[in-house]
Amino acid sequence: MKIREFQPELKGNGLRIGIVQSRFNNSICLQLRDSAVTELKRLGVTDKDVILVTVPGALEIPLALQRMAKSKQFNALIALGTVIRGETYHFELVSTGSATNITNLSLEFNLPIANAVLTTENEEQAEIRANEKGRDAARVAVEMANLIDKLNMMSILSKNTKEENL
Repeated sequence: MKIREFQPELKGNGLRIGIVQSRFNNSICLQLRDSAVTELKRLGVTDKDVILVTVPGALEIPLALQRMAKSKQFNALIALGTVIRGETYHFELVSTGSATNITNLSLEFNLPIANAVLTTENEEQAEIRANEKGRDAARVAVEMANLIDKLNMMSILSKNTKEENL
């Protein structure tokens, strides 16, 4: 049996990427942003093709992502934020609410959204993970944008083939 497999493609040339970054725990979020933007550039995404929007906190990220997704101007979006466990149940509410809504938006709009909203026990853990997660989010956004493009092209080709056979 011959299986058709799509290999990961990390070429960002021509892709338009939107980033929504929380300002809460700002120093860590700036690390996330800087590492994501650096990686996007390394992958070939130009400065003019990256739009950055900042919001107060992690719960506000999904609304900004939704507006960007509705614009249909982006190949992928990136969510950046940091939620650090405190002494109350608020951590669970914020981290679950943010993650659930980000995933739902991706599915609703058929648009890759790389979720790099860190959820950590303390600030030290967040600082350690910030650079790597920012880079990972950039790679996920580019890879998934390319994969969705290939899958969309495959759908178009199969639709055209079906129409030709009628």
